[in-house]
Amino acid sequence: MTREATARKATALPTRRVQFNLDSTPLHWLPDDNFSSHMINGIHLLLPAGELWFCRVYNKALPLVTDPILREEMQGFIRQEGMHARVHKEAQKYLTRHGIETDKFLGRVDGLFGKVLGDKPLGLSGLSGPRIDKHWLIMRVGIIAAIEHFTGVLGQWAMDNKSWDAGDPIMADVFRWHLAEEVEHRTVAFDVYEHLCKNEPAFYLTRQALMAVIFPLFIHFLLEGYRNMARQDASDPAGQRLARKPFWTLLREVERVGTLTQNIPQFSFLVSATKRWISPSFHPIHEGNTEQALSYLARSPAAQAAALAAAQ
Repeated sequence: MTREATARKATALPTRRVQFNLDSTPLHWLPDDNFSSHMINGIHLLLPAGELWFCRVYNKALPLVTDPILREEMQGFIRQEGMHARVHKEAQKYLTRHGIETDKFLGRVDGLFGKVLGDKPLGLSGLSGPRIDKHWLIMRVGIIAAIEHFTGVLGQWAMDNKSWDAGDPIMADVFRWHLAEEVEHRTVAFDVYEHLCKNEPAFYLTRQALMAVIFPLFIHFLLEGYRNMARQDASDPAGQRLARKPFWTLLREVERVGTLTQNIPQFSFLVSATKRWISPSFHPIHEGNTEQALSYLARSPAAQAAALAAAQ
C-alpha cells in the first residue's frame, strides 16, 4: 500500500499526558511468572534512550518530508514517543527501589543510540559530508521503521492478550497504554521511510537488509534486559541460574513460557511477524486494529485521568 493510499485515512495522534504510581507494584508483577515479569521489566531500561533517539532522528528528517499530512503525523509520533520515554524513565525508579542496579545496562543502551546510531555513522567521526549525512539519516529512519514493525505487532498482541488482567493493574496499564499507542501510530514510521526512499530502486532490498540487522539486535537486547533483571533477583535462584544459560536456551524458554502462561509472546510469534515484513506488498496498516487500540485508550485508567486533567 502506498503513501497516497493511506493519506486519506490520516488522523491526529494526540499526546496523552499520563502518570503512573508504581510505589506498590511488586517486582514480580505477573503472579507466579518471574520470567515474564523480568522480561517485560527489562524494557524499561531499553526504551527511554531508544525513543528519545526516535525523536531526534525524526526532528532531523522533518525538513526532508514534503507531504504535509505525513509531517503532521510525524510530529504526533514525536510527541507520543517522547511521552513513552518519560514514563519508562520514571519506571526505572521502580526498578531501583526493588534493588535493581541499572547504570551498567543503561550505559550499553546509551552507547548504542548515542554513539553507534548517532549523527556520525557507527560513531565514526571521519565519515561525514552532506551526501553521507543524508544517507545515514535516511538509513536511521529505516531502522526506526523496522523497530516500529515489532512495536506495532507487539501492540496488537497486547490488545488481544487477557493474561495481564491477573497482574498488577498499574504496570499492566503502563504497557497496554504504550502498546495501544504503538498500534495507533503503526503506519507512520514505514510511511516516512517509504516517502524518503520513493525514488530509490533498491528500497525493497534495503529494508530487508535493515531488518536482517534489527531483528537479531532486537532479540539480543530483550534477552539481555531479562538477564540484567534475573541476575540481580536474589529471591529467585532458579531465575539467576537461567540468566547464565546460553542465548538459545533463553529463546526456548521464551517459547515455552509464552505458550504456557501467555504473558509474553512466543519467539515463533516474532519470527512470523518478521516473515510478513519480507513481502513486497508489506504495509503496517495490516498489522493491527486501530479501533481496538483506541477502545483500550478510552478505558485506560491513566489515559482517562490524563484526559480529565487536560479538560480542566
